[in-house]
Amino acid sequence: MAQACYDSFDFDPHSKYCGTCKYGGAHFFERLGMAGRGYTLTRFLYATSNINLPNFFQKSNVGSIWSQHANWMGYVAVATDEAEVRRLGRRDIVIAWRGTVTYLEWIHDLKDILQPAHFRDDPSIKIESGFFELYTSKEKSCKYCSFSAREQVLAELRRIIHRYRDENLSITITGHSLGAALALLSAYDIAEMKLNIIDDGQEIINKIPVTVFSFSGPRVGNLKFKERCDELGVKVLRVINVHDKVPTVPGIIANEKFQYQKYIEDKISFPWSYAHVGVELALDHTHSPFLKNTGDIRDIALVNKSCDFLKSEYGVPPYWWQDEHKGMVRTSDGRWVLPERPRIEAHPPDTAHHFEQVIKYARAKLEAF
Repeated sequence: MAQACYDSFDFDPHSKYCGTCKYGGAHFFERLGMAGRGYTLTRFLYATSNINLPNFFQKSNVGSIWSQHANWMGYVAVATDEAEVRRLGRRDIVIAWRGTVTYLEWIHDLKDILQPAHFRDDPSIKIESGFFELYTSKEKSCKYCSFSAREQVLAELRRIIHRYRDENLSITITGHSLGAALALLSAYDIAEMKLNIIDDGQEIINKIPVTVFSFSGPRVGNLKFKERCDELGVKVLRVINVHDKVPTVPGIIANEKFQYQKYIEDKISFPWSYAHVGVELALDHTHSPFLKNTGDIRDIALVNKSCDFLKSEYGVPPYWWQDEHKGMVRTSDGRWVLPERPRIEAHPPDTAHHFEQVIKYARAKLEAF
């Protein structure tokens, strides 16, 4: 699900669709060879590029482009195959966030500044400002960014939960690199806004589990943020490569474990201190007998799908995943052109309504407590 964000993202600056998803929602999983997974895509997610993470966004070099302000960020999908629902024992909702396509360059754009999350009345819970901006910023002049990424995902999640409220549900959020930061941030937001709580007005009927599968994710917030995620019951599995720099930023701490223990004992706040959330699964690509010795430790789980890691004796070509003819088609007069794509999806007309309901419900719960 996380890799699908890379495989479907158009990062070719020679295309006027650079920064969009290459495939329409109706054929998204089919074009990615994932038609049999049992999920249906319900919504694309966008974010504005008018923020302080410029190396994260792709822009077209072509004059007439689809948007001056937006980039495609990921998608929301729901399990619709009844056999898959029975296998899982619940109807799963997936949120997948795109990571960076410019490798580590985006790290240099991080301000390393913490700011209050503002998702609840506790200014001590802080998030790295670049991640917060990416998640909450919007651009009214752009139809794709007239709602922030936050508003888009919360509204869509509320719509799906409302539709299936009488069933057992789960919320699974995933992403790689900077996408992993967005996955954790949105998981915290969902739980903080009580969007995963279903009640009858008086008592809780169901609490939907919120789970994050993070791949090569950086730190997102401070120690108070970590503690609040734990309190809210957000479950996080962080898969990392021990040679990867991304999980060590921002806010590298010489002895994080010692400082956190001191914080617990003394109840002293370290506003400059970042902390990871969840359980870590550390992998070491140098122990693999299949990979050649390389200093490039980007997502090695992809093997040669979008990189060149496998030893040559295995006969797998590098960078093998691509559209036939790179998306070019031949016209009746023999010319090769990049075809026009169907109208790119913006926001469903009920987005504002569902987001307003999320805010209304969260406020009611806060007053109740």
